[in-house]
Amino acid sequence: MITLSATHEDITVGVLADPPAADLRDLIDTHLHMPFPFGRNPHEAEAAAAVDAWLSAWGLTGEPGVAAMIARTRPARLASYNGPAMDAGLLRIVALQIAYQFVFDDRAEDVGGRSPGRLVPMLCESIAVLRDDRPPATPLGAALADLYRQVRERCTPGQAARWSWAGREYVHGLLYEAVAQAQPGLVRTGDCTSIRSLTAGVEPFYPLCEAARPDELSAAELHHPAVQRLRRLSADAAVWIPDLFSAVKEQRSGGLINLALAHQRAHRCSLQAAVLLAVRQINATIEEFQRLYAEVEPELSPAGIGYVEGMIGWIRGCYHWSRTVPRYADTVSVPAVPLAP
Repeated sequence: MITLSATHEDITVGVLADPPAADLRDLIDTHLHMPFPFGRNPHEAEAAAAVDAWLSAWGLTGEPGVAAMIARTRPARLASYNGPAMDAGLLRIVALQIAYQFVFDDRAEDVGGRSPGRLVPMLCESIAVLRDDRPPATPLGAALADLYRQVRERCTPGQAARWSWAGREYVHGLLYEAVAQAQPGLVRTGDCTSIRSLTAGVEPFYPLCEAARPDELSAAELHHPAVQRLRRLSADAAVWIPDLFSAVKEQRSGGLINLALAHQRAHRCSLQAAVLLAVRQINATIEEFQRLYAEVEPELSPAGIGYVEGMIGWIRGCYHWSRTVPRYADTVSVPAVPLAP
């Protein structure tokens, strides 16, 4: 039995690793429920080369810190793990979108950290591109416009419209995050998870999961209550898993919108105990996803099944990417059990 002491309570975990977990990554691996098998796309190297060329073509690699950030985050690896069966063309679009969102997110964090209001021009440009098809005024906006063009060329009009709508939700989430970071004392755990579901930018990829199949989902399947719930559960699990591995990095940089750190603030406990609380929440989410999918799968068409399998890819892929990517290497620097004071 491992008991991790908190200020107001003891958080006890009744599962021992054999051998015991050495560091925080081991602790996550020991307790996280991951029922979906690992996969990797054979076109990953091509996608990585395409990311480098695309970022360079739109002038983004030359901006301070971008090249180093891409080397640490490896967008093509995340795309490969999330979509192991995607064709090379679609994998390329997914990898470009991941790279774009990493650049956009880091820029928003830098600008919004100085003042949430400074984000407005940047966010408004994105909304104008995605909603009104207006010409961009910055290299980042031009990259988004080109990405939108590629999505429309590959996807059906309905899929492209869903991609655009989900992208706008992501943009709005970054403003909520900046406001929350400016007033951390007001942010509750529920607020954190709500904001995180937007800033993760997972749902914009689900229309691309649709596009991986030859047939488009029917409106009845797309809006089926069970499918909508599966979409929510999978997006939450897919973003909360990286929060486990990024908690050390976020804590050191003053980050706020992170599931593990939200539990740490709420329970006034150690980071290790907070991570385990977050793991419990993720496990419950994945288990609900599995139960619900088993119930609804007999009703789904092959396109519907493929769509849900794409959601599973994001849960599985985010786990394997997070535990190996250099961006979160600090996870292994923290012991599995808090050091005695």
